Amino acid sequence: MERTAGKELALAPLQDWGEETEDGAVYSVSLRRQRSRRSTPEGAGGEQAPNPAADCFLQYRTSKVRALRAARLERLVHELVSGDREQDPGFVPAFLATHRAFVPTARVLGFLLPPPPTPPPPGVDSKMAEGQDLSFSKNLRAVISVLGSWLRDHPQDFRDPPAHQNLGNVRIFLDWAAPGGAEAREAEKLLQDFLEEAKGEQAGEDQRLAWAGPPRAAQSPRSEFAEDFEEEEGPCSEGPELLDFSVDEVAEQLTLMDVDLFLRVRTCECLGSMWSQRDRPGAAGISPTVRATVAQFNAVTGCVLGSVLAAPGLAASQRAQRIEKWIRIAQRCRELRNFSSLRAILSALQSNPIYRLKRSWGAVSREPLSTFRKLSQIFSDENNHLSCRAILSQEEASEGPHDDDCLPGSRPSKLPPGPVPYLGTFLTDLVMLDTALPDTLKGDLINFEKRRKEWEILARIQQLQHRCQLYSLSPRPPILAALRAQRQLSEEQSYRVSRVIEPPAASCPSSPRIRRRISLTKRLSAKLSREKNSPPGGSPGDPSSPTSSVSPGSPPSSPRSGEPPPGSPPASPGPQGSSNKLTCQDKAPSVVQRALEKHNVPQPWARDYQLFQVLPGDRELLIPDGANVFYAMSPAAPGDFLLRRKQGTPSASPT
Repeated sequence: MERTAGKELALAPLQDWGEETEDGAVYSVSLRRQRSRRSTPEGAGGEQAPNPAADCFLQYRTSKVRALRAARLERLVHELVSGDREQDPGFVPAFLATHRAFVPTARVLGFLLPPPPTPPPPGVDSKMAEGQDLSFSKNLRAVISVLGSWLRDHPQDFRDPPAHQNLGNVRIFLDWAAPGGAEAREAEKLLQDFLEEAKGEQAGEDQRLAWAGPPRAAQSPRSEFAEDFEEEEGPCSEGPELLDFSVDEVAEQLTLMDVDLFLRVRTCECLGSMWSQRDRPGAAGISPTVRATVAQFNAVTGCVLGSVLAAPGLAASQRAQRIEKWIRIAQRCRELRNFSSLRAILSALQSNPIYRLKRSWGAVSREPLSTFRKLSQIFSDENNHLSCRAILSQEEASEGPHDDDCLPGSRPSKLPPGPVPYLGTFLTDLVMLDTALPDTLKGDLINFEKRRKEWEILARIQQLQHRCQLYSLSPRPPILAALRAQRQLSEEQSYRVSRVIEPPAASCPSSPRIRRRISLTKRLSAKLSREKNSPPGGSPGDPSSPTSSVSPGSPPSSPRSGEPPPGSPPASPGPQGSSNKLTCQDKAPSVVQRALEKHNVPQPWARDYQLFQVLPGDRELLIPDGANVFYAMSPAAPGDFLLRRKQGTPSASPT
């Protein structure tokens, strides 16, 4: 059969082949197809055909690619210095970025650093000794290369005050293995940075600055501005209020602080095995750079609540002006590609103390209200925040600033600065990965495939950090002072003030029930609780339940119809009753029991049923008994579940 010229086979460049076991290590094997061209024989008369598409045909070469999937620690460390970088280029960065989740730095160095070579004893053939030296030197160069990458990409792994013993061991090794080399200089500089950092912390303990300046690799990972926000402010000091400044000024200072904190984030602190331990006793020091970002997020939310709910005697039109200005600040954050403060502002405006102010929302102009609706759609809970993820990917892929994204004072660059992401999306993904995948496999092997998946997320965070270094915004002390002086209201205070502004009887009958203030780390799973065509639970306007929630981007609906009136926020798309809400702490048996109760199946039969998630392609995912449903389910699939009776259960049990 004659093949049409120029046609190519639709072959995948990489195809899974299976697994191989070698010396106790498990490798995943793939087949890589590479295309090559081959000339056809010369035409009649010894001349080649003039058409390049006709004188060549496609040829594919297949090669086997192996990637280490699971092994013991000794084998993983051995792979650092002896693995094939071309076949598995992601192994070293994935190991260095995630090793803190399963082994401390000191133990890795114990396996990695070889002892100095001993001189050959008298009588040993010099050629044999020379061959051994060559082998040792080759391994030595690999160790030096790994240490160089480690010192450069993860310097905080060697921070262990006051002596920094691990860094000292590395310096001793490099002093004889590569004296005067780039790696030795990097280790020496890092030690000096650590010592200077300690002196600076001691000297600045009594003299705190309002702004710490641009971040450096060795600076403290905590933003002093975020630390000031953790304490509830007293009466406002004299001076301009936050909303007295222009929209651009406030948005730029929020972006400046978010960039500072995001650049300080250590990616290893985002790992699910570390971040999920934050609430345990004695874990106050875990993930300090991530905690600083959480504090900043909650501080911005508190600023919005405090400024909108302040002065209960304001008229509805005056309070609406404050809401409108925060909407414009949120829009400017969007133009600055700052998704962190954007979400914090929207979360505050969507919180129940502000949400329920029907008269104030009714006085908001059409244009800012339309902007608010559009911005709220960015963080829709639908399909695991698919809209937010897609927009962030588009922003990452952009090669130049958009017309509406011109940053004042930014440096000219082919790539625009940012975006600054909402870190909670990555934290949720990493916690889900850590919960769903085991740390070890059969034979007590470390599941390194899990670490590769984690590294894919951490690598994206690092790419975003690199882009955020392109921001060039200057601090404005008066605005920072106004941010610090803005009074923070607790959740209870916010709701009490809201009830004074508009008593419950004046609220919309279908307005949402009270919700907890949205934070960066604790959110309810709307996917598990979403039930089509189910009415809201509870009495209208009842604020008594502290656990009910509202989906982001859903202000109260009209009291007379399901359509929001002009000038009022859009209606909530989901149920608001707390009885049907499932949180991220629910285990599979609890979910099964609630589902059976809803379908009037006696509770004693709950143990006979299993929970399945419906996946695309007529597939199903079994949620194991005792598993956390929120983290065990597939985030990429729709939130459709079914119950099925376990095999071997008595037939007398109800269906």
